[in-house]
Amino acid sequence: MKNKIEYTKGDIGKVKIIKDFLPPPSELVLRDDNVKVTLSLSRRSIDFF
Repeated sequence: MKNKIEYTKGDIGKVKIIKDFLPPPSELVLRDDNVKVTLSLSRRSIDFF
């Protein structure tokens, strides 16, 4: 069972700003080289799969 969070009006207390520690999105995932491939299949092969 999840606890219900209750929000109240008013101050939230002292706020501490922290340095952004995450790398930019471009550095989160290594990019692979893409290769475009054109493939010609018979109608019989397409129908089979």
